[in-house]
Amino acid sequence: MIALSGIKKSFGKNEVLSGIDLKVNRGEVVAILGPSGSGKTTLLRCINYLEKPDSGVISIGDFKLNCRQHGKKDVHALRQKSAMVFQQYNLFRHKTALENVMEGLVVVRKVSKAEARERSIALLEKVGLGAKLNAYPSELSGGQQQRVGIARALALNPEVILFDEPTSALDPELVGEVLSVIRQIAEEGITMIIVTHEMGFAQEVANHVVFMDGGVIVEEGEPKQLFRYPKEERTQQFLKRITPEAGYSI
Repeated sequence: MIALSGIKKSFGKNEVLSGIDLKVNRGEVVAILGPSGSGKTTLLRCINYLEKPDSGVISIGDFKLNCRQHGKKDVHALRQKSAMVFQQYNLFRHKTALENVMEGLVVVRKVSKAEARERSIALLEKVGLGAKLNAYPSELSGGQQQRVGIARALALNPEVILFDEPTSALDPELVGEVLSVIRQIAEEGITMIIVTHEMGFAQEVANHVVFMDGGVIVEEGEPKQLFRYPKEERTQQFLKRITPEAGYSI
Protein backbone atom coordinates (compact mmCIF):
# COMPACT_ATOMS: atom_id res chain seq x y z
CA MET A 1 0.00 0.00 0.00
CA ILE A 2 2.64 2.55 1.13
CA ALA A 3 6.35 2.00 0.80
CA LEU A 4 9.11 4.43 1.73
CA SER A 5 12.62 3.57 0.63
CA GLY A 6 15.77 5.45 1.59
CA ILE A 7 14.03 8.71 2.52
CA LYS A 8 16.60 11.33 3.46
CA LYS A 9 16.08 14.96 4.42
CA SER A 10 18.48 17.61 5.67
CA PHE A 11 17.99 21.24 6.65
CA GLY A 12 21.37 22.78 5.93
CA LYS A 13 23.94 20.61 7.67
CA ASN A 14 21.35 19.07 9.98
CA GLU A 15 20.32 15.63 8.71
CA VAL A 16 16.79 15.08 10.01
CA LEU A 17 15.99 11.83 8.19
CA SER A 18 18.85 9.39 7.61
CA GLY A 19 17.40 6.92 5.12
CA ILE A 20 13.95 5.79 6.26
CA ASP A 21 12.46 2.50 5.02
CA LEU A 22 8.86 1.82 6.00
CA LYS A 23 5.95 -0.23 4.69
CA VAL A 24 2.29 0.29 5.60
CA ASN A 25 -0.36 -2.19 4.49
CA ARG A 26 -3.80 -1.18 3.26
CA GLY A 27 -6.18 -0.61 6.17
CA GLU A 28 -3.35 -0.52 8.69
CA VAL A 29 -2.98 2.09 11.42
CA VAL A 30 0.66 2.93 12.08
CA ALA A 31 1.62 5.03 15.11
CA ILE A 32 4.97 6.84 15.00
CA LEU A 33 6.49 7.61 18.39
CA GLY A 34 9.67 9.31 19.46
CA PRO A 35 11.19 12.28 21.29
CA SER A 36 11.06 15.83 19.97
CA GLY A 37 13.49 16.32 17.10
CA SER A 38 13.51 12.66 16.10
CA GLY A 39 12.18 13.37 12.60
CA LYS A 40 8.60 12.14 13.04
CA THR A 41 6.79 15.19 11.67
CA THR A 42 9.34 15.72 8.91
CA LEU A 43 8.78 12.15 7.75
CA LEU A 44 5.03 12.69 7.67
CA ARG A 45 5.43 15.93 5.71
CA CYS A 46 7.74 14.23 3.24
CA ILE A 47 5.15 11.56 2.46
CA ASN A 48 2.85 14.11 0.82
CA TYR A 49 5.62 16.53 -0.19
CA LEU A 50 4.94 19.37 2.20
CA GLU A 51 8.68 18.87 2.61
CA LYS A 52 10.72 17.70 -0.38
CA PRO A 53 12.97 14.75 0.52
CA ASP A 54 16.56 14.96 -0.67
CA SER A 55 16.47 11.39 -1.91
CA GLY A 56 14.49 8.17 -1.75
CA VAL A 57 11.37 6.66 -3.27
CA ILE A 58 7.75 7.09 -2.11
CA SER A 59 5.10 4.61 -3.29
CA ILE A 60 1.39 4.89 -2.51
CA GLY A 61 -0.79 2.28 -4.15
CA ASP A 62 0.36 1.85 -7.74
CA PHE A 63 2.05 5.27 -7.88
CA LYS A 64 5.79 5.65 -7.34
CA LEU A 65 7.80 8.87 -7.06
CA ASN A 66 11.56 9.13 -7.19
CA CYS A 67 12.44 12.08 -4.97
CA ARG A 68 15.39 13.06 -7.16
CA GLN A 69 13.72 12.75 -10.55
CA HIS A 70 10.17 14.01 -10.92
CA GLY A 71 8.02 16.81 -12.25
CA LYS A 72 5.19 18.94 -10.85
CA LYS A 73 2.61 16.49 -12.20
CA ASP A 74 4.21 13.70 -10.19
CA VAL A 75 4.04 15.74 -6.98
CA HIS A 76 0.40 16.61 -7.69
CA ALA A 77 -0.40 12.94 -8.30
CA LEU A 78 1.29 11.97 -5.02
CA ARG A 79 -0.64 14.57 -3.05
CA GLN A 80 -3.90 13.27 -4.49
CA LYS A 81 -3.21 10.00 -2.67
CA SER A 82 -3.05 11.41 0.87
CA ALA A 83 -4.62 13.96 3.20
CA MET A 84 -3.08 15.65 6.22
CA VAL A 85 -4.55 16.51 9.62
CA PHE A 86 -2.35 19.14 11.27
CA GLN A 87 -1.48 19.96 14.88
CA GLN A 88 -2.79 23.51 14.56
CA TYR A 89 -5.94 22.68 12.52
CA ASN A 90 -5.03 24.98 9.56
CA LEU A 91 -8.63 25.96 8.90
CA PHE A 92 -9.56 28.97 6.80
CA ARG A 93 -10.56 31.52 9.44
CA HIS A 94 -12.97 33.35 7.11
CA LYS A 95 -14.86 30.19 6.10
CA THR A 96 -17.46 28.22 8.03
CA ALA A 97 -16.95 24.62 9.07
CA LEU A 98 -18.97 23.52 6.06
CA GLU A 99 -17.03 25.74 3.67
CA ASN A 100 -13.72 24.48 5.06
CA VAL A 101 -14.68 20.88 4.31
CA MET A 102 -16.09 21.76 0.88
CA GLU A 103 -12.99 23.69 -0.20
CA GLY A 104 -10.82 20.72 -1.15
CA LEU A 105 -13.65 18.96 -2.93
CA VAL A 106 -14.45 21.97 -5.09
CA VAL A 107 -10.95 23.33 -5.70
CA VAL A 108 -8.83 20.16 -5.73
CA ARG A 109 -11.23 17.41 -6.75
CA LYS A 110 -13.37 19.66 -9.01
CA VAL A 111 -16.60 18.33 -7.49
CA SER A 112 -19.75 20.38 -8.06
CA LYS A 113 -20.72 22.65 -5.17
CA ALA A 114 -24.00 20.81 -4.69
CA GLU A 115 -22.29 17.43 -4.38
CA ALA A 116 -19.50 18.87 -2.25
CA ARG A 117 -22.04 20.39 0.11
CA GLU A 118 -23.93 17.13 0.48
CA ARG A 119 -20.79 15.10 1.15
CA SER A 120 -19.40 17.70 3.55
CA ILE A 121 -22.59 17.86 5.61
CA ALA A 122 -22.57 14.07 5.93
CA LEU A 123 -18.95 14.06 7.10
CA LEU A 124 -19.46 16.85 9.62
CA GLU A 125 -22.41 14.92 11.01
CA LYS A 126 -20.18 11.86 11.16
CA VAL A 127 -17.65 13.67 13.37
CA GLY A 128 -20.41 15.03 15.59
CA LEU A 129 -20.61 18.57 14.20
CA GLY A 130 -23.93 18.52 12.37
CA ALA A 131 -25.08 21.46 14.48
CA LYS A 132 -21.98 23.52 13.69
CA LEU A 133 -22.12 23.66 9.89
CA ASN A 134 -22.25 27.45 9.75
CA ALA A 135 -19.89 28.15 12.64
CA TYR A 136 -16.57 29.87 11.97
CA PRO A 137 -13.34 28.49 13.49
CA SER A 138 -13.32 31.30 16.09
CA GLU A 139 -16.68 30.01 17.32
CA LEU A 140 -15.43 26.44 17.74
CA SER A 141 -13.38 24.81 20.50
CA GLY A 142 -10.00 23.35 19.65
CA GLY A 143 -11.47 19.85 19.64
CA GLN A 144 -14.24 20.93 17.28
CA GLN A 145 -11.78 22.61 14.95
CA GLN A 146 -9.70 19.45 14.83
CA ARG A 147 -12.79 17.41 14.01
CA VAL A 148 -13.48 19.79 11.12
CA GLY A 149 -9.92 19.10 9.99
CA ILE A 150 -10.57 15.36 10.13
CA ALA A 151 -13.81 15.75 8.13
CA ARG A 152 -11.89 17.83 5.57
CA ALA A 153 -9.31 15.04 5.19
CA LEU A 154 -11.99 12.37 4.87
CA ALA A 155 -13.80 14.40 2.21
CA LEU A 156 -10.92 13.91 -0.22
CA ASN A 157 -11.30 10.12 0.03
CA PRO A 158 -7.52 9.65 0.21
CA GLU A 159 -5.70 6.35 0.19
CA VAL A 160 -4.01 7.34 3.45
CA ILE A 161 -4.66 9.97 6.12
CA LEU A 162 -1.61 11.46 7.84
CA PHE A 163 -2.13 12.76 11.39
CA ASP A 164 0.55 15.04 12.83
CA GLU A 165 0.09 14.93 16.63
CA PRO A 166 -3.63 15.70 16.26
CA THR A 167 -4.20 16.26 19.99
CA SER A 168 -1.03 18.16 20.96
CA ALA A 169 -2.65 21.61 20.73
CA LEU A 170 -5.78 20.65 22.67
CA ASP A 171 -6.75 21.24 26.26
CA PRO A 172 -6.72 17.91 28.14
CA GLU A 173 -10.51 17.68 28.41
CA LEU A 174 -10.86 17.98 24.62
CA VAL A 175 -8.41 15.22 23.71
CA GLY A 176 -10.94 12.42 24.17
CA GLU A 177 -13.43 13.71 21.63
CA VAL A 178 -10.79 13.84 18.89
CA LEU A 179 -9.32 10.44 19.75
CA SER A 180 -12.83 8.99 19.67
CA VAL A 181 -13.33 10.18 16.09
CA ILE A 182 -9.93 8.80 15.02
CA ARG A 183 -10.78 5.50 16.71
CA GLN A 184 -14.04 5.37 14.72
CA ILE A 185 -12.17 5.97 11.47
CA ALA A 186 -9.67 3.24 12.32
CA GLU A 187 -12.51 0.77 12.84
CA GLU A 188 -13.69 1.51 9.28
CA GLY A 189 -10.39 0.23 7.87
CA ILE A 190 -8.99 3.53 6.59
CA THR A 191 -5.21 3.51 6.26
CA MET A 192 -3.63 5.97 8.69
CA ILE A 193 -0.19 7.06 9.83
CA ILE A 194 -0.35 8.89 13.15
CA VAL A 195 2.46 10.80 14.83
CA THR A 196 1.33 10.87 18.44
CA HIS A 197 2.44 11.27 22.03
CA GLU A 198 -0.70 9.50 23.31
CA MET A 199 0.82 6.17 24.33
CA GLY A 200 -2.41 4.55 25.48
CA PHE A 201 -4.17 5.50 22.27
CA ALA A 202 -1.31 4.12 20.18
CA GLN A 203 -1.47 0.81 22.03
CA GLU A 204 -5.23 0.59 21.60
CA VAL A 205 -5.71 1.68 18.00
CA ALA A 206 -2.49 1.00 16.08
CA ASN A 207 -1.73 -2.25 14.28
CA HIS A 208 1.92 -1.33 14.03
CA VAL A 209 4.13 1.00 16.08
CA VAL A 210 7.31 2.71 14.94
CA PHE A 211 9.81 4.28 17.33
CA MET A 212 12.08 6.94 15.82
CA ASP A 213 15.09 8.75 17.23
CA GLY A 214 17.88 10.71 15.59
CA GLY A 215 16.32 10.51 12.13
CA VAL A 216 16.18 6.71 11.98
CA ILE A 217 13.69 3.99 12.85
CA VAL A 218 15.14 2.44 15.99
CA GLU A 219 12.51 -0.26 16.41
CA GLU A 220 9.10 -1.24 15.07
CA GLY A 221 6.57 -3.96 15.68
CA GLU A 222 3.12 -4.82 16.97
CA PRO A 223 1.97 -2.61 19.88
CA LYS A 224 2.00 -5.46 22.42
CA GLN A 225 5.52 -6.46 21.49
CA LEU A 226 7.00 -2.97 21.32
CA PHE A 227 5.39 -1.56 24.45
CA ARG A 228 5.84 -4.62 26.66
CA TYR A 229 9.00 -6.20 25.30
CA PRO A 230 11.07 -3.56 23.49
CA LYS A 231 14.33 -4.98 22.20
CA GLU A 232 16.39 -1.83 21.80
CA GLU A 233 17.84 -0.02 24.81
CA ARG A 234 16.90 3.38 23.36
CA THR A 235 13.26 2.28 23.04
CA GLN A 236 13.30 1.05 26.63
CA GLN A 237 14.69 4.38 27.84
CA PHE A 238 12.01 6.35 25.98
CA LEU A 239 9.12 4.20 27.17
CA LYS A 240 10.34 4.19 30.76
CA ARG A 241 10.42 7.97 30.74
CA ILE A 242 7.01 8.32 29.06
CA THR A 243 5.32 5.45 30.92
CA PRO A 244 7.02 5.26 34.33
CA GLU A 245 5.15 2.09 35.25
CA ALA A 246 7.18 0.19 32.67
CA GLY A 247 9.55 -2.15 34.43
CA TYR A 248 12.45 -2.51 32.01
CA SER A 249 15.87 -3.00 33.52
CA ILE A 250 18.32 -0.77 31.68
